[in-house]
Amino acid sequence: MPRLEIRHLRTLVALRDSGSLVEAAERVHLTQSALSHQLKELEGRVGTLFKRKTRPIQFSPVGQRLLVLADQVLPQIRLAERDIDRLMRRHEARLHMAIECHSCYQWLMPTLDHYRQQWPDVEVDLMGSNVFEPLTSLLREQLDLVITSDPQPLDGIEYIPLFRYESLLAVAQDHPLAKRAWVAPEDLREQVLITYPVEHSRLDVFSKFMTPAGVYPDEVRTAELTMMMVQLVASGRGVCALPNWALTEYLNRQYVKALKLGEQGIWSTLYAAIRQEQREQPWMKAFLQIARKTSSEELDGIQLP
Repeated sequence: MPRLEIRHLRTLVALRDSGSLVEAAERVHLTQSALSHQLKELEGRVGTLFKRKTRPIQFSPVGQRLLVLADQVLPQIRLAERDIDRLMRRHEARLHMAIECHSCYQWLMPTLDHYRQQWPDVEVDLMGSNVFEPLTSLLREQLDLVITSDPQPLDGIEYIPLFRYESLLAVAQDHPLAKRAWVAPEDLREQVLITYPVEHSRLDVFSKFMTPAGVYPDEVRTAELTMMMVQLVASGRGVCALPNWALTEYLNRQYVKALKLGEQGIWSTLYAAIRQEQREQPWMKAFLQIARKTSSEELDGIQLP
């Protein structure tokens, strides 16, 4: 059995700082009886610790030497414990995410800025979704969160709604459909439809509007960026369907006009897909709260859950 343990040093410091056996016991979370027993045990290992019958407590040379050691060792232990806690938090609090939404950067970038300010120890990384399957990577713990509007039933994956949005059809100001309030699927049969370069099944204009009606556009053209899509539409080279918030800036500048998809419109929900065991992690809950708050401040026309 070693002569000295860290608990012994902490007890001696508590006695010196409090000057009372009762208060020292409270500081080290022991009963007075348990503290007396610990001190008696320590004296059996190292010798007399106190000068007898002195008030306040006076330490013997052995006790004084141990206090010098405690003053050297305990601050280093506390520092090491803080460093280890920080390292563990950084390791555990990792937020690697991917987005299946090309127009999400408008609200996601401000969200990440606010999040990093409040949770600087969390390792945040944003990855593109075009080089791998994000939901599969989430299951394999390569990712911690996926922004998607296309939830797939997967064991262990939970979809947290962030907000609802409406898909609108953007057309040029002088387009034949521009005077309409809404369009039917058949109206797009002879159009050039400009989309993001993703599977048609992941686009609301196909999955919720055209495909159920058995309609396919005359031509599909792709563009990587929302701005490129709107420029093509404004120059009369096609039409495109985008979330209402993504069109706000261009509608305000009268670059294009926006029409509902169907008389009732097409609404979808944007989700944060996460692993169920991370739902109650404070850093994950904080991200979801900040994402909802920031999107409500940054985006027009959305509905919070």
